[in-house]
Amino acid sequence: MSEIIQIKQLRRTFQVGSEEVHALKGISFVIHAGEFVSIMGASGSGKSTLLNILGCLDRPTSGEYLIDGVAVSQRTKDELSTLRNRKIGFIFQSYNLLPRTSALENVELPLLYNNTVSGQERKERAIRALEQVGLQDRMKHMPNQLSGGQQQRVAIARALVNDPVILLADEATGNLDTRTSHEIMSLFQQLNEEGKTIAFVTHESDIAAFTGRTIQLRDGHIIKDSPVETLSAREIINNE
Repeated sequence: MSEIIQIKQLRRTFQVGSEEVHALKGISFVIHAGEFVSIMGASGSGKSTLLNILGCLDRPTSGEYLIDGVAVSQRTKDELSTLRNRKIGFIFQSYNLLPRTSALENVELPLLYNNTVSGQERKERAIRALEQVGLQDRMKHMPNQLSGGQQQRVAIARALVNDPVILLADEATGNLDTRTSHEIMSLFQQLNEEGKTIAFVTHESDIAAFTGRTIQLRDGHIIKDSPVETLSAREIINNE
């Protein structure tokens, strides 16, 4: 099984005002192709730092970090930007959709930075991604015409459109009610069953229960890395 994320003895220190925060203190883990992993930590700056490292948003203070076999520390800023665009699909708690732009145009957006994709192919791929998340009848709708769950599905479609090696979700159910959260987690489980590798950053244990493995951090250290007895979000929805 190929290794999508490799992290070895990663350390990260940053400043919060006058205080030096040691967010990561030599952590090591691997995420393999096809895994659905929840990464749990305290809310606030520590979690955000972990998200930044997993998302290749900048370079680690020390240690080794590879995504799909590519060493982050050996990339230029432009190469890191391309790496983020081509290798990672980001999904955020607040959706981050452009407000005056249709669902279809929002999903097309990452492909605008990929000069190997023609305008026609860009539209076709965006349509397929929206169909994949069940929004084929909402393509021309603006974000303010969509529910929170539908907006998050648009965001997931946008993350899928470049066919990344990993989906990275940051508290992707944090703004949703319980039933809608279960529907979104059911979609993630479906995508994982179709072969997508997913890392889901959360601090909610009931959400982590829908994944296959949990990595838990506290005070800059990994305190738990173990399989999860996975719950079926679809079964829970059917019984609600």
